[in-house]
Amino acid sequence: VVLHTARADRHYLPCQAPLFPLTVFGREGKDGTYEAECWFDEGTFAPRVVELFCASVERLAVHFAEVGGGTGKAPALSLTDVPFVGPKDTGQILRLGGADRTDGPLVPPRRIDTIFSEVADQRPDAVALVDDTGQLTYRQLNERAERVAAGLYALGVRRGTRVGVFLDRDASLVVALLGVLKAGGAYVPIDVNYPAERVGYICENASLAHVIVRGDDSGFPPVGGVRAVPLGQLSTPALDPGADGVRSDPGSADDDAYVIYTSGSTGRPKGVVVPHRNVAALLDATTADFGLGPDDVWTLFHSSAFDFSVWEIWGCLLTGGRLVVVSYWVARDTHAFYRLIARHGVTVLNQTPSAFAQLARIDGQERGAMPVRLLVFGGESLDVRVLGPWFARHSPSRCRVVNMFGITETTVHVTARTITPADVLKRSRSVGAALPGWSVSVRDDTGRVLPPGAAGEIYVGGAGVADRYLGQPELTARRFVMDPVTGDRLYRSGDRGRLHPDGTLDHLGRLDSQVKIRGHRIELDEIRSVLLDDPAVGAAVAVVRETVPGDPASSRIDAYVVSATDGREVDTRRILDEASRILPDYMTPATLTQIASVPLTGNGKPDVARLPEPVVGHAGRPDRQRTAADAPDGAGGLADAVLGVWSRCLRREVMADDNFFELGGNSLLVVRVLSEMREQGLPGVTPRDFYANSTAGQFIRLVEQRSS
Repeated sequence: VVLHTARADRHYLPCQAPLFPLTVFGREGKDGTYEAECWFDEGTFAPRVVELFCASVERLAVHFAEVGGGTGKAPALSLTDVPFVGPKDTGQILRLGGADRTDGPLVPPRRIDTIFSEVADQRPDAVALVDDTGQLTYRQLNERAERVAAGLYALGVRRGTRVGVFLDRDASLVVALLGVLKAGGAYVPIDVNYPAERVGYICENASLAHVIVRGDDSGFPPVGGVRAVPLGQLSTPALDPGADGVRSDPGSADDDAYVIYTSGSTGRPKGVVVPHRNVAALLDATTADFGLGPDDVWTLFHSSAFDFSVWEIWGCLLTGGRLVVVSYWVARDTHAFYRLIARHGVTVLNQTPSAFAQLARIDGQERGAMPVRLLVFGGESLDVRVLGPWFARHSPSRCRVVNMFGITETTVHVTARTITPADVLKRSRSVGAALPGWSVSVRDDTGRVLPPGAAGEIYVGGAGVADRYLGQPELTARRFVMDPVTGDRLYRSGDRGRLHPDGTLDHLGRLDSQVKIRGHRIELDEIRSVLLDDPAVGAAVAVVRETVPGDPASSRIDAYVVSATDGREVDTRRILDEASRILPDYMTPATLTQIASVPLTGNGKPDVARLPEPVVGHAGRPDRQRTAADAPDGAGGLADAVLGVWSRCLRREVMADDNFFELGGNSLLVVRVLSEMREQGLPGVTPRDFYANSTAGQFIRLVEQRSS
């Protein structure tokens, strides 16, 4: 940047050619005004880039003039009260982020079950659903769901009634969800692996009178006022599916479709209520761009209590595709899942980046023909570097890779960006532009719109914004706000982002204590609140660490507690056991360490950097060196090989009496252990057997039995 005082009798040039790739030469006139020229090297900068730069400078200059005029009239005005952009630019920025867009499909709001019925009428004999036991055509799926709807009606379920669904992943789960919608109700999915107290809280909070279960041995805990109804009973109701009253009320697209519970900072999960029209809008916004249709084969890989499943189930069935339901244990066995993809010819695959990292590793070993044509990432931030080996084996012209940003409160997805090898080289953090019908803007902590390039909180508007938090009007009012500029209803995401001049969005992480581990959205304050409920705990803090930087599989939750009784030693194992009765396994801390006090920053917040190294292993037991006495019976080549695999994956010395999960193990590391064992030629073990034999000594004995 070169500044010069202008003279009427001469014209000064800073140089004959740009000495720098970009040179700005400014001249100040006698009247105090400025004019400037921009010199640039066309071998370095494209003219369009320089045009954008100059336009940004011009806008900044205009804004400085506006601010100067304002402060001249009101000298006491605080700079924090000065808007970053004027009204005209604010409108342009909002339109840049998708507000008032008209290029999206203009279709009336519709119900999920109505769209499905139309697809079933058009493709009655096409296969809709596949699981380990067989398959269902669209006609069969529709008829079974109608019978479930009739059975629910006989139980008193009416339009707007919420019905719990407590089922494993198989065809019956999809039948039940569709049946609830056909009855006019809203389904509330409850993961069968949730602890009893969390199940009870969801039932109470959602005012559930009925929960659909597998049978009498479903594992559903007794909950007062809630009737567990076996799916088999609903499928053979006394009331005929076509009887008057069952379907006489067609319902509305504005009716609630489902309630999914997410982690909450109060120590209890919060229910997000999403209407039918949102799901229909999501499919309208993506079907043409992604080429979704009857030739596609999808997988239902994720829990129905995770909103990614909404996209998997209805994205497939409402476009006429074939949905392959992946059982719980196959989803945890990456080799088995890889074979399932090949066997069924899966064309549309949805994955969290954490889960995909394991699948990509297996793909590199197998080097088989992958039928996937569309790979969609969601649920957590994507580090594009994981895609380098993938693109080396799979051309982006054969398999489109799409990164999508979204939140449960905005109906799964908000933006989409097709990832290319160039993005991998640039380490792009872009999640793309808003879907047609959605909008994004970046704002400061007072809600004012920020210009492109400035980082702030991501606000989401448009067709995907959820209706409310169930039974929490105050939280709803804080997070779902009205835009004073457009009058639209927006959701404050709590995510940090940056808008680009082309309307694409960078995702820069979270603004609060919320994190994502293996696709699960977690409020660390919820974990802290649960720990503080224990009378022995006076203070608590929870943090997330990657034991191997950049490796999502190594992510774990470390918790710290301070004794409530002047430093007296607490039973950390008991406290963790109590917490596991309330928190699902993915939220239960891997370690719990007692400390004298929580270190604080100058602002009075926990100073994570000053927390001590956690006590890993048996709660409260200090680490110790492995000795001969720790070795299992028959220790030698096989035992040492297994312990070596565990030690490498857990990044610590493992002893025979160590429990894999108490050492910080998780589902992704289980996959890694089993994969490395296969590579070394050790006997195969299924994930189910691993979970049942998670102590090193037990596991070694199991491997020895398999080898013999």
